Amino acid sequence: MSENRFLDAVNSPSDIKKLSVEQLNVLAGEIRDELIATVSKNGGHLASNLGAVELTIALHKTFNSPEDKIIWDVGHQAYTHKILTGRREKFSTIRTEGGLSGFTRPSESEHDVFASGHSSISVSAAYGVSVSNKLLFDDARKTIAVIGDGSFTGGLVYEGLNNAGRDEKSNLIVILNDNNMSISKNVGSVATYLSKIRTKPRYYLLKTGTYRFLSAIPGIGKPIAKFIRNLKNYIKSSVYGTTMFEKMGFAYMGPFDGHDIEQLCSAFEIAKNKEEPVMIHVLTKKGKGYNFAEESPSTFHGISKFDVETGESVCGKESYSEFFGKMLCREAEKNNKICAITAAMSLGTGLERFSDVYADRFFDVGIAEEHAVTFASGLAKNGMIPVFCVYSTFLQRCYDQIIHDCAMQDLKIILAIDRAGFVGLDGESHQGLFDVPFLNTIPKIEVYSPSSFDELDSVFDHVVNSSSVAVAVRYPRGCEEELPEDYNYSGDDFDIYGDKGDTAIVVYGRLFANACKAKAVLKEKGIDVRIIKLNKIKPINKKVFENISGLKNIYFFEESVKNGSIAERFGSLLLENGYKGAYDVTAVGEEFVKPATVESQLKKYGLDADSMVKKVSESIG
Repeated sequence: MSENRFLDAVNSPSDIKKLSVEQLNVLAGEIRDELIATVSKNGGHLASNLGAVELTIALHKTFNSPEDKIIWDVGHQAYTHKILTGRREKFSTIRTEGGLSGFTRPSESEHDVFASGHSSISVSAAYGVSVSNKLLFDDARKTIAVIGDGSFTGGLVYEGLNNAGRDEKSNLIVILNDNNMSISKNVGSVATYLSKIRTKPRYYLLKTGTYRFLSAIPGIGKPIAKFIRNLKNYIKSSVYGTTMFEKMGFAYMGPFDGHDIEQLCSAFEIAKNKEEPVMIHVLTKKGKGYNFAEESPSTFHGISKFDVETGESVCGKESYSEFFGKMLCREAEKNNKICAITAAMSLGTGLERFSDVYADRFFDVGIAEEHAVTFASGLAKNGMIPVFCVYSTFLQRCYDQIIHDCAMQDLKIILAIDRAGFVGLDGESHQGLFDVPFLNTIPKIEVYSPSSFDELDSVFDHVVNSSSVAVAVRYPRGCEEELPEDYNYSGDDFDIYGDKGDTAIVVYGRLFANACKAKAVLKEKGIDVRIIKLNKIKPINKKVFENISGLKNIYFFEESVKNGSIAERFGSLLLENGYKGAYDVTAVGEEFVKPATVESQLKKYGLDADSMVKKVSESIG
């Protein structure tokens, strides 16, 4: 790396306030180089961060963090923010175990005001912070919500805007980072509306000095400045019409060039002096500065390690997401009632080919998971077979819709729950550990958890053609595990692998592979165990208890939080069936799982093969 970089002297936001616009433009290039080099080694969110470099620099040049509160929506575009707020030297550790989080975390820095990870939350959170500022401190402190256009497809944004816009004295500033590209290409009327705004002439930017000069004239200055503002607003309304944001109570400014630091700083200075809620519309280019990311921003939204020179990923094995996408295409060819729904995640959930081949049966609803479930229920009501492909962590938003709009009405939708279980370095907000407990509370829904691609194929074929209720099929992030050659999947609700000994290990999903490895090691130690593999985890087929009632020891290992888990339900059914032996549960306790590799997470929580061996051998021996 070059010596004498501006970046090497940046240790806090105060350092960039000393730099000229020309120097800040050089700094922006240095930051982009740092982003590309680090994400290529660690993986992470690249395209969104490359697009927000100048925007972030201008924010910290103009505002005074942490007194002025900057709240990032989702937080995956805040890498530059981390670099500028005292974490430059640690940036190489981002998305590594024990390193910086890939999202904003208050535990990491006072400049990270609000923990993030899911979309559309920033306006509501920032409005709450701004109101508390007024109540506890003073009106001088500003609160800034930075939110992408993709997040504007989530309904929570409008709930926040509706309330904040009614507060005429609010010091809230909302910055709409409009790159015309969320995770997958933006869809719907909101994207169309924003594209119309982009075509308007940029007459909005008036020099701050004009108003300051007029306001300083004794007696008549402020009335003149107010008259000019009102006249400008009248002309704008007459000629161009008002924006949706103005109708909601916000002073709208923009659109501005999101890569022009000087223009952004001028716009932010104007916003600072307004005594009303402000919406600043900024246009950026996702992936800016790295050709591969500019050409394919969806691919470089969230990416694993890659070669900087070629832009190609260094990972090669097929994932569950990719397999599911191919399988769904095969099923759709046979059954014209199958529809696929995604919430702006067609690439992440493996649906890109489906969206091309079966475009009339593919629906990207934007970042609106609640709508996706109710929309799917409407499709099911008229006889279609909707498949909502969604990450486990984002399905959490849909609890009420699954209950009220689906299960309660006996409607058959299929929830294809991707990234179920540990997901690794994405961190606390993205672990797929809560879908099992909350689905476990909902009547009439069936839940399957296959352990291989073949099982996933078989289960999906079954639920499409046989099930008459709402169904969830959950599968992990990454590739399938290798299973023993002598294991044969029956297609039943459960399988028993091995028939010797008075000890059983109970598992489902990918933990079956670890249990098989543990079984082999335990056998070498003279301990015979059988594995009870649950294929359908809700409801549990009670016939399983006929096979284990005489066992002395049962160990349940579950990749889920313990409260509300299948293991708890299994234990209750054991007691109901008169089981007298020892029952032990290993699962995640009352905590949120920190970023680490999946292998490390499994080991930490006692769910890898070695931990299973240790648990069984020590408690028996």
